[in-house]
Formats: sequence, structure tokens, C-alpha cells
Amino acid sequence: MLWLIVICKRLLWALPTLLAVSIIGFTLMRYDVDLGVWPVPALKNGGVVIEQTHIHFKNPIDPLAELKNNPQITPAVYESEKKRLGLDRPFHEQYLRWLSHLFEVNDGVWQPNMGKSFSGEDVFTQLKIRAGNTLLLNCIVILLTWLIALPLGVFGALRWRSTTDRLLTLLASVGMAAPSFVVALVLAVVCVKFRLLPVGGLTSINHGLLPWWQQIGDVAAHLVLPVVVLMIGGLASLQRQMRGNLLDVLQAEYVRMARAKGLPEHKVVYKHAVRTAINPLVTLLGYELAALLSGSLLVEMILNYPGLGQYTYQAVLQTDTNVVMASLVLSATLLVAGNVMADLLLTVVDPRISLSAIEQRG
Repeated sequence: MLWLIVICKRLLWALPTLLAVSIIGFTLMRYDVDLGVWPVPALKNGGVVIEQTHIHFKNPIDPLAELKNNPQITPAVYESEKKRLGLDRPFHEQYLRWLSHLFEVNDGVWQPNMGKSFSGEDVFTQLKIRAGNTLLLNCIVILLTWLIALPLGVFGALRWRSTTDRLLTLLASVGMAAPSFVVALVLAVVCVKFRLLPVGGLTSINHGLLPWWQQIGDVAAHLVLPVVVLMIGGLASLQRQMRGNLLDVLQAEYVRMARAKGLPEHKVVYKHAVRTAINPLVTLLGYELAALLSGSLLVEMILNYPGLGQYTYQAVLQTDTNVVMASLVLSATLLVAGNVMADLLLTVVDPRISLSAIEQRG
């Protein structure tokens, strides 16, 4: 019951944050502020004079620029499209209209209406598909990264300055220095040249004709390349952090005291030292999920993966407010959910932190 109270309180506290994120994002996409006429000092004839200047801040990017510059589009069609997208209304009305649609209820079921994209597609439907693909990719990346990086970090710390530790340090340095888009390009060329793995998309053309077990294998084969590319940088960074944290903890007084009392080395390391060393990494786990959503953009573009990053990038180029706002709110929601998850995991990892303490902190 206390877990549910903690989660509900954290989500309620997150509502003002999500509201602020949506306001800032909407403002950057469609700001149009007319401050009227103001006295502004100006240099004229070698002196400073006060002139009446009309101050108007407007987004220089016009989402309907292609229609406006197309000679085959009549003014009537342009105005009709402008009205359909709600661009003919004042800025605050556009935002309130968008916000109210998020809380639409049909037949007693909450069904958020995120509007239509400039191409006429339903944003919520496309977002579910794209975000599902990206979450599938990133959850696999996070799970495998932690399962591999943490043991390697512990192994390197326990064999400090050994040949294996130096080799792991070298590989980690290379992994952190290598840009993900370069790694993606190199691996994609190798896979295409030697026909090792499928490149591009999430499924093959004949995916729907395959039996269910072959469909799972087909999706898994398409996920291998993007998962490996995204894992390289995260694996190197997490392994180095775990190694450094554990080396510091092993020098702590309570670890020396545990050894002095005659506790077995495996209990000293894995029951006491590792649980303390992993604490800062669990705190950062909440940021990793939201960071991967944006960090996977280049990989999705290069490998043609149908994820949220590629979809949002195209919407930003077209200033498609509905798509950008939906992606922005989703990213902020995942960040909040990740932080709540990290707080709950801390109570499992660190015995000094209790749910009651988190509940009192809010």
C-alpha cells in the first residue's frame, strides 16, 4: 500500500512539471507575441533619440511555407488548411485547445486526442507505434547494458591494475570515444557487405506470412544491429562508473571493519560494497530511459529504424506542433516515471533508504 501512495504522490507532484514542459514547448513552436508600440532608444545623427517602435516576436518558421510558396495552391486552399490546423487562432487559444483534447473521454474511457499531423495522420496512433518501437529497443539496451556492465565493473575493480583490468579500461575508453553514428555506419556497411544481419526497419517484407516463432526471430534479427550500436557507448560508460565507485567503496572504513571481523570476502564485496557502489548508478537510471529516446535519433536515422526519434525529427523540420508536443510530453513523462522507478529501486538496493522516508520527502 505504501508503494502505491509513494507512486501517486510523485505523479501528482510531476503534473506541474509536465504542464510547464508543454507550455515551454508549445511557445517555442508557435510563439507569436505582439507587445505593441514601445519607446526604444536608437542612435541617430551621432546621438541617442527615443523612437516609437512596434515590437512583435513571431516564430520565423512558417509550417505552411510550402503551401504558401506553391503557385498551384490557391489562397482559398491555403486559408482552409490554416483553419483546419488551428493556426488562424491566437496563440493561447491554440494551446488551450490542444490541452483540452488530452483529457477527452469517449464511452467512459480516456482517449487522448493529440490531433492530426500535417500529413493527415492521427498523432496518437502513430505515437503508439513509434514510441512502442523505440521503447522496445531502449528497454533491451538498458537491460543488456546493466547485465553486462555491472559484472565487468566489479571484475575490473577486484582485479585492479591487472592485465584484464587494463584491457577493459582500454576497450571502455574506445567505446566512449567512438561516436554512435560512426559505429552505426561501419556496422551497417559490414552487415550489408557480408549479409550478416538485416539492416533497416523492424520486420522483413514477408513478416506477415511467417509463423509466429519465425516472426519473433525476424524482429530479433532486425533489433541486433541497433541494440549493439546503442549498447557500446552505454556499456563502456557504466562499466567505468561501476569500477570507480567500487574501488572507492572498498577503501571505506566499514568494509575494512567487515574484513577485520572475519567475514568471507564474497560477503564483504557483494553484500556490502557492491550494494553501496551501485547506489549512484540506480539514481541515474531514471535519466537513462528519457536520454536514450533522444540519443537513439541518429541511430534510427542511419539504420532506418521506425522509432520515435526519426518521427519527431521530421516533425521538427516541418514545425508540426501536434507531433512535436506529443513527443515532448511523452519524453517528459518517461523521465518522471524513470525517476519514480529509480527511487523505488533505491529502497531495494540501499537498506538505509526506506519507503516511508521517500513518502515523507514527497
